This record gives sequence, structure tokens and C-alpha cells, in this order.
Amino acid sequence: KTTIRADNEVEAHREANNYKFGFRKWKGNVTEKPIEDQSDIIQELHSDLSIVKPQEGSVATFGNVVYVIFFGWWISLIYLLICPVMFLTILGVPYGKLCLKMAWYFIWPFGKSIEKVIDGADGAEKDSAPLLMSTPIPVRIAVPEPPAQKTSKHWVKKSLYHLQCRVSTYVWLLLGFPVLAVVHSLACVLSWLPVFTIPVAKMNARALTVVLLMEPEDIQIHMLDTVDIYTCECESRVVLCCYHAFNVYFYKYTVQGINIFALNLLPLVFITIIFGYADREHNLCSSETKFATAITSIIPLSYYIGMGIASISAQSNFAVGAVVNATFGSISEMTFYITALLHGYHTGTKCYEEIVKAALTGTLLGCILFVPGICMIIGGIRHSEQRFNSRSAGVSSALLFISVGGVFAPTIFSKAFGNLVCESCTNIPGNGSVPFVCKDCHYDTFSGYSSVPFSLVVPLVYTVSVLLPAAYLIGLIFTLKTHSHIYDIHISDGHGGHAHGGHHVVHWSRLRALGVLIAATILMACCADLCTQNIEPILTHSFISQYFISVTVLAMVPELPEIVNGIQFALQNNISLSLEVGSCIAVQVCMIQIPLLILFNAFYDVGFVLVFSDIHLWASIFSVILVNYIFMDGKCDYFQGTALVVVYLILLALYFFAPSPRSC
Repeated sequence: KTTIRADNEVEAHREANNYKFGFRKWKGNVTEKPIEDQSDIIQELHSDLSIVKPQEGSVATFGNVVYVIFFGWWISLIYLLICPVMFLTILGVPYGKLCLKMAWYFIWPFGKSIEKVIDGADGAEKDSAPLLMSTPIPVRIAVPEPPAQKTSKHWVKKSLYHLQCRVSTYVWLLLGFPVLAVVHSLACVLSWLPVFTIPVAKMNARALTVVLLMEPEDIQIHMLDTVDIYTCECESRVVLCCYHAFNVYFYKYTVQGINIFALNLLPLVFITIIFGYADREHNLCSSETKFATAITSIIPLSYYIGMGIASISAQSNFAVGAVVNATFGSISEMTFYITALLHGYHTGTKCYEEIVKAALTGTLLGCILFVPGICMIIGGIRHSEQRFNSRSAGVSSALLFISVGGVFAPTIFSKAFGNLVCESCTNIPGNGSVPFVCKDCHYDTFSGYSSVPFSLVVPLVYTVSVLLPAAYLIGLIFTLKTHSHIYDIHISDGHGGHAHGGHHVVHWSRLRALGVLIAATILMACCADLCTQNIEPILTHSFISQYFISVTVLAMVPELPEIVNGIQFALQNNISLSLEVGSCIAVQVCMIQIPLLILFNAFYDVGFVLVFSDIHLWASIFSVILVNYIFMDGKCDYFQGTALVVVYLILLALYFFAPSPRSC
């Protein structure tokens, strides 16, 4: 029995979908959770750097020192260069003094606070703005009422002062602010992209949008210590306060539910597509660079497709969720496979067909061995021994046996009844026992369409392509309808269930999620097309076997978001879902993706025939047998995970040293 806690009905539906066979497993939330209900770490990640709190430990950390080396010195230097310019204008003297303050602040901002002085003219702001704080709860400081204005002479002086301030502001906005806007924007971009230095980006953004637009006389910079925090009686409010430039927990940071890594990689997608199609002559960047960026761009697109599927499924009934998962669940891989086959067909080479077969096998091996193996290792290190539902794992194992048996049935048939063809044979005179020595021998069933083996392989392939989806459908009915009790999942919010539905705001509505799916699919097709266009130099000039490139890079890069989900499940001691992540992908490869490729080839003949090389055949069969042996007892630890990963690495070594396919 597995009990899962969920915050609302939509999240409960998403959690339940994770345990359904054929549904894509998704770890992240699809609804917005109030910030006050989240952990202290998440609240700190989303803070606006305007909270002063008791400092724990020293601010002289390694990350802060790195900030000085990469950011602090040159930002401070720019302020020092602008300072004399403002002084020379006479009217910009107040802003020259501000530049001196900011230069002193940015060289080492940690443990300092930028505060805005509140005078009598800012009474309304005093009543509402949070002042200096010792905890995340605002501490308001009482300020006496401003004195009444008594004379007209005072009013005249004040008017002249504001006029001078307006003129100095124009000088500042003309000479100083534009340069600093470029500097802080550059610092924001450079510190935002590495993710873990986002506090530096937030600090620069707040300085640009808030501090530099304030009146310079109202800005004060103070060192923070315990005495300041608890005894401050000043009439000011904190505008900016930063303690650390580096925070390792920013890998959890999200924007509108989107993980920060997927968000940061999104510009790479558009840059890749623009340069990939605009620079066809490779004047700006090489084919290898275009291939690397295109294959990397598939990672965030796979993430967006996964989140879109999870969002629609969590807000829809079972039928809609099943259709969405079946249509879009394999779209990442299918776009690459089809574009590769089309490219090979138009260029008249069978090499791309071999690449597709190697990528299919690599996905199968990675999801059978590497994904559960790495999840067992990470989860086992944290939780010693983990248990999972052996019966549900048994269903997945049975489907894996059916899948591998069906996919490789035409290959076994060709080995049994094909013609043995050798590239070169040498006659050895005088040797009666071994008259010929032949090299590079293989079974050839495609020497001609009139050959008997080929005429039998084609209908066998079509038969398999019908039986495999049928077995997948039976698996859906078995696990989701007639025998759904084998999962025994109970979802609770800890407050008596979801009878009232609860208040929740989804990150993506169904319409928005559908739009994201369609857009991500189109972008995925473009990136896959660029991969196939620019992979040829890597295949021809690389000393690495084409087999190895296909079973590693082309096979596993699109699955990285799924691998991350599996690891997160394992860390939460939910190894059952971690194992289902790999099994689900492997089953979909064999029972959905390969039949779809055969169907595509039936309508648009690109020469794809479901016959694999020996190395793919025996590696897949051995992997399925091994993983079924591991899953038998319903428990696992890091040693079993290590065994799976080691076997996977051995197979990769086999592919690494294997000669490239004959067609390549």
C-alpha cells in the first residue's frame, strides 16, 4: 500500500497518473503553491533581497570571494569611472557621491544593506513600507508626524531644491544611468545563466530598477551586525541586502512552474534554429557546433513537452490523458527518427537507418539498465534499502520480454534463413580443412526483392507492428481497469481528502499546455532536422564508432528530463516510480515508436526494415534478462544499482570499440 499526500485535487490527479501504466511520470507540481506554505529554502530562493536577518556564520565564503573575482571588481570600477564625470558636471555631484557609495558596496556587498531614508515627506510610504527587519516578519518603527510648514520662505527653498534635483536627475539619466544599465544588465545575464549565482543577478537587477532610480540623498549604506539588527531606531527601510552570491539550492528555482535550467536553455533553442538555417554554408559556426547546440536544445523541449503532458493529464479525465500521453509521449524521439530516415533517403545512404536503429537500441539499453541503476545507487545511498511493488514491476518486466521478443523477431528470422555473405575470401592452397578464409561475413536478406527470405521478413515485420501495439493496449486495460488494485495507491492531503476540491491555480491551463506542446513539437522537429543535417562530419571524421555516438548521445540526451525525474523519485524513497520511468520508456520504444516507424515506412518508403545487427540483438536480450532477475525480490540497494550501471558501461565499451556499420 502506497499513500501519497497532495495539496489539491489537480495535484492528486497528477500523482495518480504517475502510477498509471503508459502515462509519463512527472515530479514537478502543475499548480501554484502559496509561497508561505513552502519550505524555508524555497522561500529564500524567491525572496527579493530586501530582508535583513541575523547572519549565521561568516560572509567570507568561497562563493563570495568568487563573486569579487568575476563581478565585484569591474562593477565597482565602472562606478569609480562614472563618479568624476558626475562631479565635473557640477549639477550631478549628488550622483557622484552615490557612485562612490555604490562602488564601495559592490566590491563586497555581503553583510551590507542599502536603505532608503524616510523623511516627513514620505509619510504615506512610512505607513506601508517594511523597515529594517530582524526576521522575515516586518518590524515597523514608529516615526513622529512631520512638522507643519510654517513660512512661505521654507516653501520657496524647498521648490528650488526640487528644481535642482530634477536637473541633476536629467544629467544622471543622460550620462551615468545608461552606462550602468548596460553594466548591470550584463552582470544579470552572466550571473543568471549559471543558475547557482542567481543571487548576484537579483542584486544587480534590484540595484538597476530600484536603487539607481531613487534620490541620491535618500540612499544610505550600512554594515550589518547583530547590534544593528536588534537596536536600530533609524527611520529607513531596507532596499537591498545580500548575504551570499552562491546558493546550491537554486536548482529547485522555478518561474511559473518551469525549472530554471529549462528556462535558461530556451534561448539556445531559438539561437540554434536561427543560425542553423541562416548559416547553411557554415561561415559563422561549424557543423559540429550546430550539432552540439541542436542536440542540447532537445533537452529543454523534452522538458516542456513533459510538463505539457502532465498539465493536460492532471486536468482531464483518463481518456484524454491516455490519448495525450500516447500521441505526445514519444514525440521527442519520433521527430528525430523520422527526420533522420528522410535525410538518409534523400541522400541515398543507409547509414542514417543504422543510426536510427542504434539510437532505438541505445534508448532501450539506457532505460533498462542505466535509469534504474543510477536511481538505485542514489536512492540506496540515502535510504540504504528500498522496496517496490514487485507485482507491478512484474507486469513491466513481462511487457519488456514481449517487446524485445517482438522487435527482434525479424532479426532472428533473418539470421536463421538469410544468406551468409562475406566481403572478401582468400583461398589457402594445400589446406584441406580450411580452404577459404573469409572476412566481414554477415547475413544478407536484402540482396533482392525476389529473394524468399526478404519476401517473408516484410510480412513478419508488419505482423509484429500490429501485435506490439495490441499487447500495449492489453497492458493498459490490465493495469488501469481490470487489475488496477495491484498498485494499491491511496492519495490524501492529510485533512480528510479532497472533498471540497481546494483552491488552486494551475501553472498552465489545458489550452496553454496544448499550445506549448504544439510549439515544442515544431521546434523539436527543427532541432532534429538540424541534428541530422550536421551529424555527417561527426560520423565521417570521428575516431569513435558511429554505434557509440548513436547509443549514447542520440539515444539518451532526449531522456535527460526523465532521468532527473527518476532520481528525484528515488531520493524521496519512491523507487517504484523510478523503476517505472525507465520501464515505461523502454516499453513505449518497442510497442509504440517502432510500430509507428514501420507505419511511416509503409506510407512513405524510406527503406526502413526492422532487422538489427547482432550487437543490438544480444545486448538487448541480455539486458532484459538481467533486469528481470534484479526485480524479482521487490527490493533493491545501491549494490544492485551498481551492477546494472556497470553492465551498461561494459556494453558502451563494446559499442565504443566496435567497427562502424558497413553502410557508414
